[in-house]
Amino acid sequence: MKKLKLAILATAMAATSSIGWAQDSKAALVKQFIDLQRPGIEVLARVLVEDSSAQIAQAGSGYLQTQVPAEKREAAAKAADAELKKYFDDAYPYVRDKAVALAPGALGPVLSEAFTEDELKQLIAWLNSPLSKKYEEVNPKLRNALTEKLVAETKPTIEPKMRALDAAVAKALGAPTGPAPAAAGKAPAKK
Repeated sequence: MKKLKLAILATAMAATSSIGWAQDSKAALVKQFIDLQRPGIEVLARVLVEDSSAQIAQAGSGYLQTQVPAEKREAAAKAADAELKKYFDDAYPYVRDKAVALAPGALGPVLSEAFTEDELKQLIAWLNSPLSKKYEEVNPKLRNALTEKLVAETKPTIEPKMRALDAAVAKALGAPTGPAPAAAGKAPAKK
């Protein structure tokens, strides 16, 4: 009876140990996958920092063109650019490091739940493959090809909508509005 209890206990411990090993193995694969994704995580951080200052840069550019005397614009633009660069140089390393630090806790559980150990091995093999590297090189060209075609095809429809939006927002804000860029230089319609 004692030998049977010891055998059952040994079997249970072995099963628990192999489950723990499998979890450790999967956790190592998740970590490896996240490490391979670091460049993308850093790009995400860069985009977030750039986007966070884009509205300020755009508003500053508009103000520069409409409110700053022409002879002072170049100096003002350089000063504004220097401030934007200073912000980026300060904010980006912080956001990048925070994104890299948060990635395992944020992505790890999702990866562990969504993928089996075998699937993680396949993903890692794919990311390390020459074909994946080649795809990464070609992907920007693919995006650019589609973007160029999409902009060319949608521009005639979207530009008037953007001008109308610009005018509507200016009116809602009580900002002065001038003739739309496309209408500049055209004589007013006779009634």
